[in-house]
Amino acid sequence: MRAIVVTDEAAGTAGMALVERAEPEATANDVLVEVYASGFTPGELTWPGTWTDRLGRDRTPSVPGHEVAGVVSALGYGTRGLSVGQRVFGLADWSRDGTLAEYVAVEARNLASLPGDVDFAVGASLPISGLTAWQGLFVHGRFQAGQSVLVHGAGGGVGSMVTQLAREAGAYVVGTGRAGDRQAALDFGAQEFVDLGNDVLEDVGGVDLVFDVIGGDIQKRSVGLVRAGGMLVTVAGPPEARPVDGLAVDFVVEADRVQLGEVVQRVRDGRLRTNIGTVATLDDAVAAFNPTERIKGKTIIRVRS
Repeated sequence: MRAIVVTDEAAGTAGMALVERAEPEATANDVLVEVYASGFTPGELTWPGTWTDRLGRDRTPSVPGHEVAGVVSALGYGTRGLSVGQRVFGLADWSRDGTLAEYVAVEARNLASLPGDVDFAVGASLPISGLTAWQGLFVHGRFQAGQSVLVHGAGGGVGSMVTQLAREAGAYVVGTGRAGDRQAALDFGAQEFVDLGNDVLEDVGGVDLVFDVIGGDIQKRSVGLVRAGGMLVTVAGPPEARPVDGLAVDFVVEADRVQLGEVVQRVRDGRLRTNIGTVATLDDAVAAFNPTERIKGKTIIRVRS
């Protein structure tokens, strides 16, 4: 099969290459997925699982990409809940070869059924952004209707999902980002926008929940905005500071079939829009991940037409 591989962490996306390699096998509780579309997050090239297996052994050259939409082509021993020929989408394991390939082996429990009226490219754009937003808001953030939410990066892949889900659930949403992201954040449902380059973040006042995807100084400054009993939720690593009268939680997104179903149903209903910026073929994937100008939205690789 054809696949994108990486061999050098220091090279980043510039070190990607399209090669021929052996098709994976579906082991116990796996399914083999014929990939139609794949999502990729550049940050995963810094994750240990991209370069080593669960025992810490080097596993390069490795196939990156963990979001997948495709069709089940084979079942591993003992696999239940899915069938050959079924359309699916979900997350591949962090420490195994990923989805920027024509086939990928995935644990069946990490996949959900993809309705026939949802395009594969849309399906591949949902798992990381959708599940991160859902888990950060409702699982870790314990969001309740009527609360106020500060969403960093509200015009981005995760932030746009957080904004939409929070608004639907009854939140007052303040989005942040670069000046050029203002209209996108407002279009996705933010009621206010803070330009982190020019506005004063502290002018926002107190909020019940901060959803952080940036970390660093922005995260530290955001801690002071959390009201008593509120929470800061982050995917940017362990918080360096915590709210005086609140909580701070950092988490890594996990595959969840039920939550994937909730997210994709909202897409079907028109309650949730994806944030896709570029759709490229596998032949053009390396160039797509190394654009000459900033691309807004998520890059999706359409492996099969």
